[in-house]
Amino acid sequence: MIDLLTKLCFGIVMLCFMSVPVKHILHMFQQNRYESGRMLSWICTQFRQGKKPIQTWVISILALLLLFLPDERLRLILTFWLAVGGSILTMLEEARRMKTYIKPLHCTARVIRQIVMMVLLNLAWLIPAIHCLPSSLWSLIVLVGCGINWGLIFVMAWLSEPIERGIKCYYMHLAKQILRSYPARIIGITGSYGKTSCKNILQGVLSERYYSLMTPASFNTPMGITITIRTMLKPLHEVFVCEMGADHVGDIETLMKFVQPQYGIVTSIGPQHLQTFKTMENIVHEKMKMIEMLPANGVGVLNRDNEWIRNAPIHNSCKILWYGIEQQDVDYRAVDLRYSRTGSCFTVIDRKGQQTEFETRLLGEHNIANILAAITLGREMGLTMEQLQQAVAKVPYVEHRLQLKKMNGYTFIDDAFNSNPVGSAMALEVLKRMDGGRRFIVTPGMIDLGEQQKTMNKQFGEKMKGCVDEVILVGEQQTRPIAEGLKNSGFEMEHVHVVKTVKEAFELVWKMASPQDTILLENDLPDAFNQ
Repeated sequence: MIDLLTKLCFGIVMLCFMSVPVKHILHMFQQNRYESGRMLSWICTQFRQGKKPIQTWVISILALLLLFLPDERLRLILTFWLAVGGSILTMLEEARRMKTYIKPLHCTARVIRQIVMMVLLNLAWLIPAIHCLPSSLWSLIVLVGCGINWGLIFVMAWLSEPIERGIKCYYMHLAKQILRSYPARIIGITGSYGKTSCKNILQGVLSERYYSLMTPASFNTPMGITITIRTMLKPLHEVFVCEMGADHVGDIETLMKFVQPQYGIVTSIGPQHLQTFKTMENIVHEKMKMIEMLPANGVGVLNRDNEWIRNAPIHNSCKILWYGIEQQDVDYRAVDLRYSRTGSCFTVIDRKGQQTEFETRLLGEHNIANILAAITLGREMGLTMEQLQQAVAKVPYVEHRLQLKKMNGYTFIDDAFNSNPVGSAMALEVLKRMDGGRRFIVTPGMIDLGEQQKTMNKQFGEKMKGCVDEVILVGEQQTRPIAEGLKNSGFEMEHVHVVKTVKEAFELVWKMASPQDTILLENDLPDAFNQ
């Protein structure tokens, strides 16, 4: 008869054994945006590619073999030590992984609630299993413990969803009360890409005249915006610049009802988040909600160069201002674009024909388009062209978005944030115009493009010819379409290098590049998608 102390000790060892997998699973769940559908898709991909750690397979096989040992006492002892050894192995593996993580687990209040829920769920099956099963079959518990949490994560998500929804609604209600009690003019910004850059640029421009607050970093979700309002918005703020993200139908409508901006900017529309939106029609409809839901006396600012925006019907009588670089029928147009290692120069022509020269340290046509959006709204809000010139010249780099920087004496163009088909093409164009030395690109490719992902990564590879001299691809699996595109374009494949991790990519850069070269960092995938 197994005493209570033995059962307790085995239970504690089993919790230790499963703690590291739980932490890893929650980490990947966070990188999959706490969405069960995305998590399931990711897990299926991992298992298809045989990504389950080798030690998990070894422990599972040993646990199964222990069932056939004739000596029950020896079986119990070996089972106990298998769980102890498994705990040590998984901890060592996680310690190794932590050194290479691009984005570690961010231990938010939500994650803490998830940890508590996962512990309770594990206790719910572990306690009855230890109590009811004879000790001779405890190796079955070890076997189940190797993989059960990959299923429990979905149970946890289902059970915690009402709790998270209630917490979200409560804090959004508090934020809405704060927002309605302050006199700040509210500006909403959305788009498939460019919205964060546009927000940062607009904040720099409007700060020339107004005391302005923007949502920080990529705080473009209901809870991110809620946190900003509750912790940062003050009665003295005259302007609140609010980025609004969307990867599902209904997201922008929810945010518009919540924030209720008087001004709206749509930077661009394209095939981003097709995995969740499914069709381009859904994306267009959702993004244009920004304009449709503005008040009648509001102002919408739209990019006429974007075909999807240009052809979208506008179901609102509010004032609409257009900007563009290629299109001429606009209120503000940028012409004569010039790039160098120190930044960009361009001329803005308004609808009356007035021309004004601008200089900025930012690179790339899409950054100039975002500056143009800020100029358009800035003029509408009373800034003079002289004030705008000064503000644009001072606008700082937007981190990881065509940011020109020096690292160890080498010149980098950091475009590592969430690459997309339009942005990656513009980044290649900027790299192409860099004088002196060779041109390198380090990229893991693009994700979240649904069924078009393979095709668009292949096209990305095809566009590199003539823009890049040395290609470093990170992750053999996801970069195969890029390599295929490079080969189809006639690119010399001896100048294509495939590595497993970002760390290996940088080691190769330090080995191959010289200070005269330029290195483009295009996209920086979360660990969950680095394959």
